[in-house]
Amino acid sequence: MSPVQLSICLIDDDKIYQFTARKMLEATGMTKQIQSFYDGSEALTFFSGENSNDVANLPDVIFLDINMPVMNGWEFLEEYEKLCNQFPKNMLLYVVSSSVDDADIRRSKQYGSVTDYIVKPITRMRYQELLESIGSVS
Repeated sequence: MSPVQLSICLIDDDKIYQFTARKMLEATGMTKQIQSFYDGSEALTFFSGENSNDVANLPDVIFLDINMPVMNGWEFLEEYEKLCNQFPKNMLLYVVSSSVDDADIRRSKQYGSVTDYIVKPITRMRYQELLESIGSVS
C-alpha cells in the first residue's frame, strides 16, 4: 500500500526555512503538492479567493509561522478563523515558531482551527511522524 499523499501549505517569510522544510517534506514521500506563501496576507488572498471552494487546491496541512512582516501569523489566524468553516474540506493547521514562550503556546490554543504548536527547528523525522499520523486518520 502506498503512503497517503498530502497537500501542504507553508506560510513563513524565511526563505531558508521554506527551502529546508520543502526538502524534508518531499523526503517523507508523503507529499503530492507543497504551496509556499511568504506572509499571511498572500496566504489569505489564496484562501479567500477562487481556491476557497476548490478541494483540489486546498491543502490538507498548513504550517504557519507567527513572526512575519505584512501580516503575521496571529493576524492571519484571526481572518482564517472567519473563513475556515466555509471550506469544503477540513485542513489541519500547525503553528510553527522558534518561540518557546508559554504565552504564544497558550494563545495558539485559543484558536479552534489550530491543531498544535510546533517549535522550530523541525526535523525530517518530526515531519514524517506528523504526516504519518495525519495519513492514518484520513
